[in-house]
Amino acid sequence: MFINKKTKNSLPIQAMNHKDLPKWLKNQDDVTKKQVDSLDFTGIPGELSILTDDKGNISQILFGLSDNEDIYDFASLPDLLPENKDGYYIDTKMSKSRAEEVALGWLLGTYRFDNYKSNKTGKMQELVIPDNANKDDVINAAKAVFMVRDLINTPTNDMSPADLEKAALKLAKEFNAKSCVVTGDDLLKYNYPSIHAVGRASETEPRLIDIVWGNEDAPKVTLIGKGVCFDTGGLNIKPGNGMRNMKKDMGGAAHVLGLAHMIMAAKLNVRLRVLIPAVENSISDNAMRPGDVLDTRKGLTIEVDNTDAEGRLILSDALTLASEDKPDLMIDFATLTGAARVAMGPEIPPFMSNDKKLAQDFMKSGEDTKDLVWELPLHANYLKYLNSEVADYKNSGGAGMAGAITAGLFLQEFIDKKIPWLHIDTFGWNPDKKAGRTVGGEAYGILASFDLIKKKFGK
Repeated sequence: MFINKKTKNSLPIQAMNHKDLPKWLKNQDDVTKKQVDSLDFTGIPGELSILTDDKGNISQILFGLSDNEDIYDFASLPDLLPENKDGYYIDTKMSKSRAEEVALGWLLGTYRFDNYKSNKTGKMQELVIPDNANKDDVINAAKAVFMVRDLINTPTNDMSPADLEKAALKLAKEFNAKSCVVTGDDLLKYNYPSIHAVGRASETEPRLIDIVWGNEDAPKVTLIGKGVCFDTGGLNIKPGNGMRNMKKDMGGAAHVLGLAHMIMAAKLNVRLRVLIPAVENSISDNAMRPGDVLDTRKGLTIEVDNTDAEGRLILSDALTLASEDKPDLMIDFATLTGAARVAMGPEIPPFMSNDKKLAQDFMKSGEDTKDLVWELPLHANYLKYLNSEVADYKNSGGAGMAGAITAGLFLQEFIDKKIPWLHIDTFGWNPDKKAGRTVGGEAYGILASFDLIKKKFGK
């Protein structure tokens, strides 16, 4: 992934914005100045110019940067630069945090999902890892993001609830974690009725995946991920354009597996638990119906207002289970509401929390890692939108207002409110191709979450 040391044949990259260019040029020889002038290099973001020596060999790369430092500043270069087996190095002094951002961005720019293509992606160019960057930390973060992207990008015919289980157990085996899976009608036997109700219409049985890792005496951190491997919308069927990318509806599960990989690889001093309710929301003669009343593990009853609000149903059982263990921190990830996307767009996931200090710390971690998140309030008055005439709650507000918040309020009813909790409503998808980010599955919020957990509990 990286070249550890630069050699005499490693090529330098001079990265600068348009403001820095005049100062840099002032210290160059006349030959370099003439080349820069002939190439019309101005230092605008993403601009690339190749300088050569008197023999026509590449001597250095000029690359334009934005005024605001970003993780993805260098992410386009692995695919743009000419091949050089000794790699490239950034010929600029950087702080440790900036060096690690640059290295991570470079790695993220090498990602391609070509598992189903006959013609595979060509060789990407390698970076000489900056001396002050922690290589292991950077690779750990990149592997986690790649895992999230791969799991989301894999089509449902290869990422059913059974396949998601295999991926989760593979991760557990890699780090010698304990695992348990409750499948099919056993969900009723062990009191996970909402998970069963949502997933029973699928040919592939619903299941609850449970992974535990770490010292029993360490602080408990529990991650819960929505694992709807495909969402038709159920009997309230989605329109075609709304169903097109619903392989990504297990994005919450992908996020917690990626985050779990980061935690275990870094050997953080936590007792980690990962819970994934894995289902397909399918249409069949035994599918749940609008108007049905479902039982839950907590004992609360839920009227099904809309079968397309299924994610919160499966999470209700998982959150109740998570609370029974009294963790020191509980985080759930879910591709839960379109309302979150309307509010924040695809790149900044909103989150909700029952703990003000925790919310502030999470926002700070988002800023520190440049993995931005933004808090929405758990405004208690909006819980009225979930009132039901026949059950304790209904699963959809139906008012067309505050959709993300009402979903968060619904989930909050199934946790022990004394447990510090974050609910992250992530999109899990890049709708547009950008440097370092192909169209498709994406990890939002896991770098911030890892930073939060590391700061809170240390190593």
